[in-house]
Amino acid sequence: MSLWQDAWHRLCRNRLALFGGVTLVVLAVACLVGPWLMSTGYQEQNLQLGASPPSAEHWLGTDVLGRDMLARILYGGRISLAVGLCATFVSLTIGIVWGAVAGFFGGKLDAVMMRIVDILYALPFTIFVILLMVFSDAIAKQYNLGATWNLLILFAAIGAVEWLTMARIVRGQIMALRRQEFIEAAFSLGLSRRRIIFRHMLPNILGPVIVYTTLTIPAVMLLEAFLSFLGLGVQPPMSSWGSLIKEGADKMEEYPWLLIFPGTIFSLTLFSLNFLGDGLRDALDVRASKD
Repeated sequence: MSLWQDAWHRLCRNRLALFGGVTLVVLAVACLVGPWLMSTGYQEQNLQLGASPPSAEHWLGTDVLGRDMLARILYGGRISLAVGLCATFVSLTIGIVWGAVAGFFGGKLDAVMMRIVDILYALPFTIFVILLMVFSDAIAKQYNLGATWNLLILFAAIGAVEWLTMARIVRGQIMALRRQEFIEAAFSLGLSRRRIIFRHMLPNILGPVIVYTTLTIPAVMLLEAFLSFLGLGVQPPMSSWGSLIKEGADKMEEYPWLLIFPGTIFSLTLFSLNFLGDGLRDALDVRASKD
């Protein structure tokens, strides 16, 4: 049995990891397909209806403008999941390339690149992201760039501050592979450094990368929710789970369902991602596969 087959069998025996994986699939499918099946959109208002509790017509109730909460949560899930995936992809791309180059070449180049990482670690990145979002929002209003511009800046800003740990992980893995026999054989065959890094080294570190990816997505989603809670994330009429939680927190005493439902869905998603990440970490542990 190969390492991947063994890892899959051990992952299937982890009930929490399976629960997390199934929950994520169900939520992703619901957010993707659900809005198409609904008769109301996320911005359709009914001011006469106002905020109403859950009912047969509106399963999760409506907000203060009479908008269906289920529709807004499903549409907001698209934004939150897209931010989590796209910003994580940006951070992985930067971190993998940076760490692989530093670990492969070593020496002074490695020292300089890692000192840059250390310096960036010392910076208050949350404040940096907030300032960047405020600056981009001002540009969007001046040139009428719309909500798409804000989303792109949000992807880039969050992804650009979440790559540091991945760079260190990849660097350590590459430095360990650098002394393996098959890498020395690749050098003796005259293969280019680029091919050795991207064709022979990176595929052998997919395990730690996959594990850390599942743990980065919830961190990114939390940062997006924090920015939306401050009013710097997704702009109305679009919504994310973070902006819905902010709206619910403002009205929680009068209309508690506005906070309970998006908060529950968001918490369930974060728990599921962490359960899946922990399960993948145990399943891809080479030492455990030898026991």
